[in-house]
Amino acid sequence: MTAQAHDTATRTATRPARPARSARSARSARPPRRADARTVRLSQRDIDGLLLCGEHYGAPYDLLGLALRVAPDRLHPIVARWRRAGYAETGRLGSGPGWCWLTRAGMTATGLGFPATEPSLGRLAHIRAVLAVRLWLAASPVWAAGRPWWHSERRLRADRPAAGRREHVPDAEIHWPSIEGSPYAGQVWAVEVELTPKAAARTMRIMTGLLSPVRYAQVAYLTAPAARSVVTRAAGSLPAGEQPRVVIRELPAAAFTPEPQP
Repeated sequence: MTAQAHDTATRTATRPARPARSARSARSARPPRRADARTVRLSQRDIDGLLLCGEHYGAPYDLLGLALRVAPDRLHPIVARWRRAGYAETGRLGSGPGWCWLTRAGMTATGLGFPATEPSLGRLAHIRAVLAVRLWLAASPVWAAGRPWWHSERRLRADRPAAGRREHVPDAEIHWPSIEGSPYAGQVWAVEVELTPKAAARTMRIMTGLLSPVRYAQVAYLTAPAARSVVTRAAGSLPAGEQPRVVIRELPAAAFTPEPQP
């Protein structure tokens, strides 16, 4: 062995071993983690979207994107951020686009306080149609000028005491503020969305109940073709003085689930 090799070996052998770092000291050596590492910052658009999902039991992706005015490719990151915050769940419910609905944490954060449940499969078509009507009305110049607010069915049911819940609850109310120059200042309208025809007697009973004195200034029916004739006949059977208070319109195209793309 050469002297150089001997010296190297001696230094290696006599060098004191480094003490092993404990797991605790290793963790303490890491840079401190930001306190808000898991915090999701919400914009007003996020808040509006979460409230919309909560008020309507849930929302399909295409209408949610329309409400938030974002393209489909931008909606997915937004919804993913809500999921990461624990405020929302998403999934495929039936055919058509995916859906988004609020969790218990989402209901708490928005202050809505409704039960955090997945939208009922049997009500998906109706939930979609009501939301489509809201967005369609909100896009009109009359809405922009009058600045009304939408009082959802969910809010209406929560507002009513148990003793009064046997009465028919409309799909929504539209409240018009007392703005000077507004033709509807101070009025409250009922909104009814009809996808399928009801029995004529039931339709008439609901309609007359909504038109009872000092309840609603107008009742707006948005109907699918299959339900239009029943609603029209019921409105035509009203006393002449009551008939102008019922407005019947076709449902907007967005009310119906789009056909799956091939």
